[in-house]
Amino acid sequence: MFPIFTTNRLRLDKLSKEDTDSIFELFSNKSVVEYYDLEAFTEQSQASNLIELFNDRFDNNLGIRWAIRLKETNQLIGTCGFNTWSPKMQNAVIGYDLLPMFWGNGYTTEAVHRIIKSAFLGELECGKLNRIQGDTVPGNLASELLLLKVGFKEEGIRRQSGYWKNQFHDLKCFGLIKSEYNGK
Repeated sequence: MFPIFTTNRLRLDKLSKEDTDSIFELFSNKSVVEYYDLEAFTEQSQASNLIELFNDRFDNNLGIRWAIRLKETNQLIGTCGFNTWSPKMQNAVIGYDLLPMFWGNGYTTEAVHRIIKSAFLGELECGKLNRIQGDTVPGNLASELLLLKVGFKEEGIRRQSGYWKNQFHDLKCFGLIKSEYNGK
């Protein structure tokens, strides 16, 4: 069963076909995908395919992606989750995005804290995690600051370890170990 979480201001739940317009709005925004490994969406079908991909990952126990919704209005304002996880290795890779009009209000931090807590407490199908990794493209200061605020430690640069948009990208690696997480 897909886990649903709430925070003070947010509801984190499963993406559905009804979210296609909102996911299109999110991923067609060039500011949102500036550091992403995909181009800005130009067709609704790309949004429905992404929702299907996220849900297939969960169904196949390969990862999980939540819709980030405002609790008061149920408006989808972003997504967050674990792009991959390894029950055997007890680790996962985190990802998140948010509509620009909601940047700077702490929504992503609130959502990320909640999903990290659930992962470290063993509330997900993958079992308890010991390590969560976050990768940023150097220059994505907002993402770096979010990871540091939540408790991640910068671990170094993996040179040219990503390839998208017809070029290689360095990735700055951040890691969070369960024993170091303060659980806010």
